[in-house]
Amino acid sequence: NRHQEHLQLELLSDESGLSRRISEPSTNRPGLALAGFYLYFAYKRIQVMGNSEFAYLVSLTEREQIKRFKEMCGCEIPCIVVCRNRRMPTGLLEIANAAGVAVFRTTMDTMRFINNCTLWMDWEFASTTTEHGCMVDVKGIGVLIKGESGSGKSEAVLGLLERGAALVADDVVHFRAPEGRDLEGTSSELGRFHMEVRGIGIVNVPLLFGAASMRVTKKLDLVVVLKPLKELNNVDRLGVEEQFYTVLDKQVPLIDIPVGPGRDTARLVEVAALEQKLRTFGHHSAVEFSRNLMLKLQSQLPV
Repeated sequence: NRHQEHLQLELLSDESGLSRRISEPSTNRPGLALAGFYLYFAYKRIQVMGNSEFAYLVSLTEREQIKRFKEMCGCEIPCIVVCRNRRMPTGLLEIANAAGVAVFRTTMDTMRFINNCTLWMDWEFASTTTEHGCMVDVKGIGVLIKGESGSGKSEAVLGLLERGAALVADDVVHFRAPEGRDLEGTSSELGRFHMEVRGIGIVNVPLLFGAASMRVTKKLDLVVVLKPLKELNNVDRLGVEEQFYTVLDKQVPLIDIPVGPGRDTARLVEVAALEQKLRTFGHHSAVEFSRNLMLKLQSQLPV
């Protein structure tokens, strides 16, 4: 299991309960349930047992322990995680196996496991989508380059790689938006580290440009759309009016860049990324220029 190592999990039960689904991305301490109180019991969550739960079970008779544990396992809980590398009594483990509930053990203390597990579930349960285009890391700014087929996306990415940028994904970008966190873009595992260049074919980016030319994931900061030069008149010349592109209900700054013969698209994308970086620091060049221009004109008006 890909999460077994970083959560330090060891399977104690048999494998009959591994097919159970986790319906809620959270954990629950089942102390009240073990005490027999099941009103509002969060049975859809991972049940985490620490020192307090075991201290309570030890205070009960063996017969009562079995009764309480069997009641909890009968609630269709997804699994049980025992923290601090504690030993699960054989009788209770047999009850879990009979009920088809997987039991894991971790060496982490209870709060550390809950924190790590919550971060993992936030990521796994996050909304996902895909976007057509290329994503690059340009001087710390995650840029999604979009455009019609043949608009020059791959050529722009190659130019950016020569300037020290890093490729995140080519052609198809997978986005994930954990609750309360930024949009994260990545590529499929099969296509990672590769890109298609029309006329050349598939190239291995880190072999051509070095290990620093690849990023596995990157936060999305800017969307650049490459448009034909004939649409130049429809593009905002000053950049005062801000545009946005929606990905998973999140608004991302959008810039349209006209492309055509003789235009250095890679340089334009790099400048757009640097301008976006300035805006994150509170500097908006177009707005500042417009404001200074208006002040200059007002100062020259007759009193």
